[in-house]
Amino acid sequence: MPTTRKESLYFGLIMCFGMVLVMTLYNFYLNDTFGQISFFGGITDFILGFMVAIILDLYLVGPVAQKIAFRFTANTNNMPFKVLTISTCMVIGMAFFMSIYGLVISYVHNGFSSKSIIKDYLSVFGKNFIVAYPLQLIVMGPLVRFIFTKFIKKTPNNLVLKN
Repeated sequence: MPTTRKESLYFGLIMCFGMVLVMTLYNFYLNDTFGQISFFGGITDFILGFMVAIILDLYLVGPVAQKIAFRFTANTNNMPFKVLTISTCMVIGMAFFMSIYGLVISYVHNGFSSKSIIKDYLSVFGKNFIVAYPLQLIVMGPLVRFIFTKFIKKTPNNLVLKN
């Protein structure tokens, strides 16, 4: 999809915005904080989560996920398989790190609620992955690729010809 650094930035911004928005709302629901958190607090949590996600996407998870995915798909020209592999690697990496972020934020807001950080982390990761993976594959992935190809990617198919 993206072929330049600028296109990768736009694609990542759109993808992170959508995924972080939905996952923030999902985590508010899971933690029953819709009635407890102010609108400003919710926006602040979203912005902080978005900033962490875009940094991870651009500098850590994205590059590593692409290297891993390209190794798995080096011998194929099957584009849907390549997209599925990259998406899977991205979701695993982002869910891993964003669950750490979410757990830290939860501990800051509510303190330690159990005796096992590992159990808490595995619970958060599992709950996030179960929603993030289908969200990425079924909703956000196709939606962002459509938006990207329609409005951002400059290909012969979407260039406006001037007479």
